[in-house]
Amino acid sequence: MSSPCPINLGAEDWLHPDWRGNFYPDGLPDDWLLSYYNTRFQAVYLPAVRWQAASVSEWSQWLDDTQPGFRFLLEPGLASFPCDARVIEATSDWSAEHVWWIDTSPDLRELAEHAKARAARHEPFFVISRSGDLVRLEQVAILSRVLGY
Repeated sequence: MSSPCPINLGAEDWLHPDWRGNFYPDGLPDDWLLSYYNTRFQAVYLPAVRWQAASVSEWSQWLDDTQPGFRFLLEPGLASFPCDARVIEATSDWSAEHVWWIDTSPDLRELAEHAKARAARHEPFFVISRSGDLVRLEQVAILSRVLGY
């Protein structure tokens, strides 16, 4: 069973030193990290300081390195960002409606109810770990499969 509105799982950034050898295979080149990240996650949240520092060529590479359904959620900043459907400015109001911060709201039952409500309304729904907690992210991935998303 597949849902028109799956849980889009991700972390704040894909660069986490403690993921080396734990999530990312040993020896994986730095320029392959985002592509590998996208094999497990459907979104990434980028703080303004991170995405605003990226050059046009870096943005182009990021977009090329990810699958069409992947989403970049951006903390609002002062710079302009790429005009691409996969890039979303995650304003406070938008985030309140579409983002579940799993680190601050770890109750999986509550998350499941929220996910069901979003799916019923066919609205995008993102579950993001600011800390990059792989254990918590895996729990949400399992929940997503159990719910049929």
